[in-house]
Amino acid sequence: MTTPGQRLQTRVIATDVLVAGGGLAGVACALAAARQGVRVVLCQDRPVLGGNASSEVRMHVVGANTGRPCRALELEARETGIVEEIRLENAMRNPQRSPSMFDLILYEKCRAEPRLNLLLNTTVLGARVAGRRVETVEAIRPATEERFEISAAVHVDCTGDSALAAAAGAVWMEGREDRAAHGEALAQPAADRKRLGSTLLFMARKHDRPMPFIPPPWARKFTEEDLRLRPHATGDVDYGLEYGFWWAEWGGQFDTIREGEAIRDELLAIVMGLWDHIKNSGDHGADNWALEWFGAVPGKRESRRLIGRHILTEGDVLGSRTFPDAVAYGGWPIDLHPPEGVDRPGEPPCTQHPVPWLYDIPLGCCVARDLDNLMFAGRNLSATHVAFASTRVMATCAAVGEGVGVVAAQAVRTGRTPAAVREDPVAIAAVQQALLRQDVFLIGRRLEDAADLAGRAQVAASSETPGCEAAAVVSGVNRTVTGPRGVPADREMPGAHRWISDPAAGLPAWIELRWPAPVVVGVVELVFDSGLHRQLTLTQSDAYHRLMCWGVGQPELVKDYEIAVEQAGAWRTVAQVNGQWQRRARHDLAGIVCTAVRVTVKATWGAPAAHLVRLGAYAPGV
Repeated sequence: MTTPGQRLQTRVIATDVLVAGGGLAGVACALAAARQGVRVVLCQDRPVLGGNASSEVRMHVVGANTGRPCRALELEARETGIVEEIRLENAMRNPQRSPSMFDLILYEKCRAEPRLNLLLNTTVLGARVAGRRVETVEAIRPATEERFEISAAVHVDCTGDSALAAAAGAVWMEGREDRAAHGEALAQPAADRKRLGSTLLFMARKHDRPMPFIPPPWARKFTEEDLRLRPHATGDVDYGLEYGFWWAEWGGQFDTIREGEAIRDELLAIVMGLWDHIKNSGDHGADNWALEWFGAVPGKRESRRLIGRHILTEGDVLGSRTFPDAVAYGGWPIDLHPPEGVDRPGEPPCTQHPVPWLYDIPLGCCVARDLDNLMFAGRNLSATHVAFASTRVMATCAAVGEGVGVVAAQAVRTGRTPAAVREDPVAIAAVQQALLRQDVFLIGRRLEDAADLAGRAQVAASSETPGCEAAAVVSGVNRTVTGPRGVPADREMPGAHRWISDPAAGLPAWIELRWPAPVVVGVVELVFDSGLHRQLTLTQSDAYHRLMCWGVGQPELVKDYEIAVEQAGAWRTVAQVNGQWQRRARHDLAGIVCTAVRVTVKATWGAPAAHLVRLGAYAPGV
């Protein structure tokens, strides 16, 4: 008889960084590390990327801006960096709001990186550890009958369930702590093993005739009394018929890993029962509506939480504690749910405790306590149940993933472990500066890049809006975060932090960097204004979708522009771009000697003036 081991072909892979888990945290981590110049293997156990945001689950990508009183030029809380790049790409290239198109965009991003080796349908099974280091990881891809032995200098667990970390013997937490454990007023009086439940979403479509629904015999039964605290079929955000209900939640009273199949089965019975109630009990305006899709993969909120060098707590979140090793930020409410979900009809489906300010997420929450080259990002980072209830949302997870990816690359390049990087203030500062250059926001920190020639230039523009002068493009800050629900007053960095031309002067409008003597410019970097005060996420909810600018570029973004250089008193155009919709742009100029660089904005996606957040210039190879 042939054994499984004889049937599988073993492939040995050596890389710099292994990322396990291809949700948004894992994708952002892998992209960030690869773009920093190191070799990356990304293992994802599903056929698509995106995790809970993928077409298999279809949850919203939300983060620190959701639920805050965001305002342009005052409180701009939406995450930037890689997650913003993905959102803008999705908004422009997916006007039809297709979940599968979102899968494709994530896949395409990974395929575009030459240093990133993507292994789909590949599950991490085991790990070999020597002392305080993970040496080799074992993974399997049954569809191709392959077994992988992957060795890496740095390993990152972005699996959500902490599959890699558990295989390596890392310590973790489960369930809800009591109030005394970390001094948390929002914690339980007594600790237990319960956690947030999981959800199966659905989509429905309205037809031109009545569409009957016959439920399966095992469907749950619900009454209006059962659902009195759970809005449904109202047409409001998240409560219309076209997009399923996030509150269709259950299973947090069980082990969400080992009992996951039973939880999925019961969630399907709940979804069928909810649709039966909407279609066949009372008047919900649903006569012509029919189910179009319903998930087979639950959106899992919580399972294992790993123990790092720091455990984030309620006090850290609500107090916006300053961490010297911050690599990301959060701001979603502390969003606590009854673990039993719909089986607690007398309790609201969630209790959201607003977070007063944006808060730091430190690297210490992402480095394993007992393994020096193991990191993690996503919902499994080191946090109490209460703090996790804020950090768990996907835009926050992606922001953490990008930070961890840059740390991983820094560790590889310097021949150190992530633990050693964290303990070195100079190394942490280098990581933070790399993130800031990638248009990531870190509270109270500004880009201070001695290599940026813009810092030595005189900045001028064809026109300016008062308070948004040309010099703001070298402020080193990529947004305005002031006032209520922003950041604590002692961490504010006042100012608009962007140039806006005078709307009355119209377009085109130009801004330039000018040096007293010729310089060699090899790279020009631009950061445009993408309206960080707005919501922006793929949604199947029509009411929520109406809050977005979708299918077009964000109105503040520059659409058409050109770059020119001044040489011996004459201007020469070196780049022309039409129809761009991203927030960041980089132009390689191959070492041009010049005395000035000018960016001329010819058109935007709707704004009457040019908006530019940052203009940077570097020597070749920097």
